[in-house]
Amino acid sequence: MFDADQYQLLDFGAGRKLERFGAYTLDRACPAAEDTRKAATAEWKKADARYERTLGDEGRWKPATALPSAWTLAHGDFAVQLQPTPFGHLGVFPEQAENWDWIVRQVARASRRLRVLNLFAYTGGSTLAAAAAGAEVVHVDSAKNTVAWARRNAELSGLNIKPIRWITEDAKRFAERELKRGNRYDAVILDPPSYGHGPKGETWKITRDLHSLLTTCAELTDGQRAFMLLTCHSPGFEPPEVEAILADAVFGTCQAGATAKPLTLTCIDGRQLPSGVVARWPC
Repeated sequence: MFDADQYQLLDFGAGRKLERFGAYTLDRACPAAEDTRKAATAEWKKADARYERTLGDEGRWKPATALPSAWTLAHGDFAVQLQPTPFGHLGVFPEQAENWDWIVRQVARASRRLRVLNLFAYTGGSTLAAAAAGAEVVHVDSAKNTVAWARRNAELSGLNIKPIRWITEDAKRFAERELKRGNRYDAVILDPPSYGHGPKGETWKITRDLHSLLTTCAELTDGQRAFMLLTCHSPGFEPPEVEAILADAVFGTCQAGATAKPLTLTCIDGRQLPSGVVARWPC
């Protein structure tokens, strides 16, 4: 979890969430809070900026001058740079912090330097957690600007000297090529979107492609597997389904010890906001 001075979920309800990232309080859309009532109505008026969707997936922050072009959040031995984007994202998903802590523990307990493959790696939180703990990491994302963002986060954290390869490529294609090249890994981290496109027009659909990608990841780690971590934020992917697909694709059996649970954010009043699903092996 983030320290309270870095991030807090202040309230949620009516399809929105109120969060504090460092010094800035933000009001953003949140489909998971659609059927919930706000608990602290007066607090919403104190938000520094509100994100409103205008067309398709894009929108704007109001007032536009309320936020800096970038600021940072620290977590453990690394930091991430936040930037308000036209899509309402900031470059970090706070619910991933507990996964970063889990990754650190898995890497730290290994008796050798682990080689970790991070697919759909976004701005690099999991990459930096693994690298800071001593792993060698291959960071793969299809968006060139996002990979550049992740590299800035590494520099900001003083981790740019760590053994990290930065790859702009379609995750599924890269994994398949690594298998053909004879390259192998000790661990794989995946945070796939529902839909996506690779840099050369490759298409990704989680309901169609996830199982085959996990099967490839199983082959990439066969005989030396230290850990696997899969997160999903797609409708229809509840913990039983995510646990089953990981267990079946990687281990061929549901008795392999993979476990899944909801990812949540804890509001300051103790309520839990659903924020996806995580499946891990080992427990």
